[in-house]
Amino acid sequence: MANTTVNNIKRKNIIRYNGDLCIVLECQVRTPPNNASYCQMELRSLTYGNVIPVRTNIGASFDVLENSIRKLDLLYTADGAYVFSDPETFEEYPIGQDKLSDIAGFLIEGQQYDVLFVEEKPVTVSLPASIEMTVVEAPPAVKGNSATNAQKAVKVETGITINVPLFIAEGEKIRVSTEDKTYLGRA
Repeated sequence: MANTTVNNIKRKNIIRYNGDLCIVLECQVRTPPNNASYCQMELRSLTYGNVIPVRTNIGASFDVLENSIRKLDLLYTADGAYVFSDPETFEEYPIGQDKLSDIAGFLIEGQQYDVLFVEEKPVTVSLPASIEMTVVEAPPAVKGNSATNAQKAVKVETGITINVPLFIAEGEKIRVSTEDKTYLGRA
């Protein structure tokens, strides 16, 4: 942990702001004419996920925390936590379900994910742009309902509902965008 002034803080640094861990999305030093310089930052809380605008003077400093990303396998869910395992050392790392509630619909047991560690503790999971999922419930397509880009709602293995074309059947693997939960194609 290093105490760093704002003009040395860069994007993707993890800092402690008001007791909360935040990732730096934007950090710009501005010098308006006939005024003192200031720093305009945009932070995202790793606890709550909200974006926090921060305006501070140039002399301010923050604790920049050591962080790393490791590839871990999702083993199982138990006692209100997702348990991840390092495939090389087999060490287990639990992450509370409350920290991952916004991405829970994309966490599949047996898959490998990028886990962000801050000061050697797992904090959050970074999802890939798309993920393969298996359709577990799909209503049958109605014959003759294909004049337009008709879609139907199907349920995938994690329980979320995705709109897909009518030809997708139960048991098929599909690719889903993790950004907006849209169908991208068959896997």
